[in-house]
Amino acid sequence: MSGDAGGAVVFAVAGGVATVTMDRPANRNALTPELLNGLGDRLEAAQADPAVRVIVLGHTGPAFCAGADLSGGSGVEARFGLADVLALIQDSPQPVVARIAGHCLGGGVGLAAACDLSVAAEGARFGFSEVRLGVAPAIISVVCLPKMRRGDALELFLTGERIAAARAAEVGLISAAVPEGELDAAVDAIVGKVLAGGPGALAAAKEMIYDVPRMERGEAFERMTRLSRALFSSPEAAEGIAAFHEKRRPAWVPAAAGAHPDRPQQQSSAP
Repeated sequence: MSGDAGGAVVFAVAGGVATVTMDRPANRNALTPELLNGLGDRLEAAQADPAVRVIVLGHTGPAFCAGADLSGGSGVEARFGLADVLALIQDSPQPVVARIAGHCLGGGVGLAAACDLSVAAEGARFGFSEVRLGVAPAIISVVCLPKMRRGDALELFLTGERIAAARAAEVGLISAAVPEGELDAAVDAIVGKVLAGGPGALAAAKEMIYDVPRMERGEAFERMTRLSRALFSSPEAAEGIAAFHEKRRPAWVPAAAGAHPDRPQQQSSAP
């Protein structure tokens, strides 16, 4: 088990799971340069750690993320922009799961949508508030629009209305909305299921989900055939198939799969 607190973001690793926790509740985890730098640093650290199999992105306080920082700036140099952080999440070889116990606005919706799997408490609210400030959800559209029907995107982008977590799940921005008291159990269940997959297989599956839709059909079949052959001939596949026949867990499954002993206490969403 390891962990440290890096100012705006708390980071810990246990049982194959890295928790990356936004920890600026006083400003509702707005996307300040400090927070973006912290997210960038911690995501890179998690992705470089061979012990990390899954990354969980969470928060402290009543808001997951209030979006852009409108305070006028702190003078801190931004080493990571929002686009960099969103790309780090989507390009991560380890699946990234969002735990959303509070409100999620603007850029915060982008963080949730960029994650591979996102679970929110039913009391959380989501919204693209940008148009009400005279701007548009430009950067986050790159990760949000592929998950949404055009009609839903038009409604939510143009009205700026806040929606319930259940509606956010309906339009594809998150994976599921659950009762507040069931959030931790739901996240742990997802993490446990992901940990059952082989690390190389998970990375390949995630990459193909983003890449295949952009390919011409012939290229897609050719590349995926090569990938399938490589995966089936890998040591990871040999171990997985052996474990299946021997009715045991594969070697890659951590003994404490799904445990989060270092998860900070996180408050429920506020109205």
